[in-house]
Amino acid sequence: MPIASPAASVALEGFELRVLHLPLVSPFTTSFGTETVREVIVVKAMTDGGEGWGEIVTGAAPLYSSEYTQGAWDVALRFLAPALLDHRTLAPEEVAGVLAPFIGHRMVKAGLELAVLDAALRSEGRAMGEYLGAVRDRVPSGVSVGIQRDPAALVDAVADYLDEGYARIKIKIKPGRDVGDTAAVRDAFGTIPLQVDANSAYTLADADTLAELDRFDLLLIEQPLQEDDLVAHATLARRLKTPVCLDESIVSAKAAADALALGSASIVNIKAGRVGGYLEAVAIHDLCRDAGIPVWCGGMLETGIGRAANAALSALPGFTLTGDVSASDRFYTRDIVTAPAVLEDGHVRVPTGHGLGVEIDPVALDDFTVARETLTR
Repeated sequence: MPIASPAASVALEGFELRVLHLPLVSPFTTSFGTETVREVIVVKAMTDGGEGWGEIVTGAAPLYSSEYTQGAWDVALRFLAPALLDHRTLAPEEVAGVLAPFIGHRMVKAGLELAVLDAALRSEGRAMGEYLGAVRDRVPSGVSVGIQRDPAALVDAVADYLDEGYARIKIKIKPGRDVGDTAAVRDAFGTIPLQVDANSAYTLADADTLAELDRFDLLLIEQPLQEDDLVAHATLARRLKTPVCLDESIVSAKAAADALALGSASIVNIKAGRVGGYLEAVAIHDLCRDAGIPVWCGGMLETGIGRAANAALSALPGFTLTGDVSASDRFYTRDIVTAPAVLEDGHVRVPTGHGLGVEIDPVALDDFTVARETLTR
């Protein structure tokens, strides 16, 4: 299901990049650390037809991936944004090709592409959901629950999210905080839709422990092994009854095709930032749909910019599993858009306005900005 109607070309006049520090509602702990403040880069594309917004979803440290804020800031300003400005006029579908000579840095490429895409769609009066091929006007919302102080605290946190109406619970796990935590949630809440996320915290030596999770009737176990261990994931998948889902391993459509060919996963988590942009995300969606592999949209603690784009992506037909497109107040008491995503009967609406369908709150944007740089032609 490739993009049916390409977006308009835009004449780029410049980019503005900002580093933001947004306080989180509560600490978010995974197998690789704890965040209390979300550090993120927001991109504004300035064109002859107006502005567009994107988000570079790197973190402060290279823990989830090799990308991190200061590295992303440097490569964006030094190489990637200038390369796009050198082309002056281009369509969003051309961004990936222009940036292809620069190896890696997929999150930066995704943020720049999204800003150009938003500007182009706004100039045409088209919504991102329509452009991507959305078939739903709202998407079911799951929540990702970080590792808590102990299993009892985890049960309390999950109870709060269920009370809010979230349609699926995902809990983070790591060695020593896996079987017991999962058992506590399952015992407390019965047959709720439940999955676990390891964020690459295990090795094949832990296969027996991971196999213990089979008794909890989980939707999936996400990224149990290291991201480059496709063969090991295939071996583990044969050991487990629980479906194995890949996240960090899926960095492109080619990586997804390789994983499916090896039998490394039976479910794929698609994160546009991780794969280099929303157009590559659509390509992975199409590949998996053709192969009969269900996909869902993961989250990177996005602001309202990335959250709106993720809602549009999640509305494509192959996204048959509930993703992590949660309400904004799951992470932030104050977002940088004027109408943050809210939970309605366990769902988040797909924006229908032009482009991303959200408007920036300039006061909030300024309040959270800790660094700012503008490049012009």
